[in-house]
Amino acid sequence: MAKKPTPQSNEFDAFLKRYPKTQDVDVFVHDMNGFLRGKRFPVAEAKKLWESGVEMPRCLLFLDPTGDDLDPGGRSEALGDPDGTAHPIPGRLAPVPWAQHPTAQVLLQMHDPFIKGESNPGKPSKYCPRAALQGTLARLTKLGVTPMVAVELEFYLLDPARDAGGQPLPPKNPQTGQIETSKQPYSMDDLDAYATFIRRVASHAEAQGIPSAAAITEYSPGQFEINLKHQPDAVAACDNAVLLKRCVKGTARELGYIASFMSKPFLHAAGSGMHVHVSLVDKAGKNIFGETGAKGEAMLRNAIGGLQATMAESMAIFGANPNASRRYVPGNNVPMSPEWGHNNRTVAFRIPAGGPKARRIEHRVAGADANPYLAMAAILAGIAYGLEQKLDPGAPAETGDFKRPPDPKIPFKFQDALERLAKAKILPRYIDPECLGLYVDARRAELEKFHDVISPREYDWYL
Repeated sequence: MAKKPTPQSNEFDAFLKRYPKTQDVDVFVHDMNGFLRGKRFPVAEAKKLWESGVEMPRCLLFLDPTGDDLDPGGRSEALGDPDGTAHPIPGRLAPVPWAQHPTAQVLLQMHDPFIKGESNPGKPSKYCPRAALQGTLARLTKLGVTPMVAVELEFYLLDPARDAGGQPLPPKNPQTGQIETSKQPYSMDDLDAYATFIRRVASHAEAQGIPSAAAITEYSPGQFEINLKHQPDAVAACDNAVLLKRCVKGTARELGYIASFMSKPFLHAAGSGMHVHVSLVDKAGKNIFGETGAKGEAMLRNAIGGLQATMAESMAIFGANPNASRRYVPGNNVPMSPEWGHNNRTVAFRIPAGGPKARRIEHRVAGADANPYLAMAAILAGIAYGLEQKLDPGAPAETGDFKRPPDPKIPFKFQDALERLAKAKILPRYIDPECLGLYVDARRAELEKFHDVISPREYDWYL
């Protein structure tokens, strides 16, 4: 007897009617490191995904950047490396315009298997960052507000070759053929030079339903920023950030570049950040931060106060690896303290210029390689905490200085940040402690492996 069609399988059937030449379907989950891990199915075998999901090792959520399963906290090999079941996320089936032959893709969400002693079989995995964000959003819903969010992503285009020392190289300018050497922020000439890349990213994003917006050149050779539009679904906004990264990387390969969202690929050039814009809307759809009078101002200040209170606990999420810590250096266009201010880019929590309807907080701390779901969860957790506790952030910063020394209360070094997150008191109230615990264990194991090598500098200094 044939299976009765489901809304999910109907989505797949409708897609094939629109794209009948599709040959393969790429299916993937987004892990804690920001890697996409999954499978490629021939189209004839793909429909079963929309009917029953696909079994994949649950450890895919927390492999290290090299693909090793370090069994953090005994959560994989110690349990027999169990499979979870990953299901397509509705509305995320799209073509892959940069593929060499007709291909589709879909983002999946991992669900837990039945394991004796675990309490969540069949539901979105407690180790899944996407599920963790969904839980954090539920806390804000109880407060009667909905976050309106947007993500900005900075990245570098790089030459596929490396220099003699293995270091990355800026790209060759398409018009001159010369390696980029100067920083030209907001350069219209550079936008013209890289117009093919920028237009193609925009076209591919549109084909995939990714709401991308403006593109600019940033503060270093070959560095760009692409913005995503504001939307009232924080989970979908992070889905879009994940998919935009894949789109940018795929388009770059298509044109002979490499695109990198690494926080600090060049020691003496600007790092790449992920800025998150947040406002809160009430049930009538009005921007609470934009309300005139005491209420709007009070809630804005409370939200900022919560972000200040949770910044130290969140740094291991915002600066998600040892390289990301290199971005937090005075003079690098990165906030080094939990200050806030109006129209001031040197602070962590900026209130951009604009009218009351557009009033929002721009969170400027996270690196571009932070997990967007966990970074968003940490930001919204801080806002929820500030609203509930009615915290006051103090006076806004009236002046700016990117060279100010770091606040000693904020753990900017990755190892220190991990230890602070392990002892967190506030974040576990808003983000599933199981997910945070796994994050800490996985990152500790990764850091130990990272240091298990003798660097050239050790030979230069100590041999």
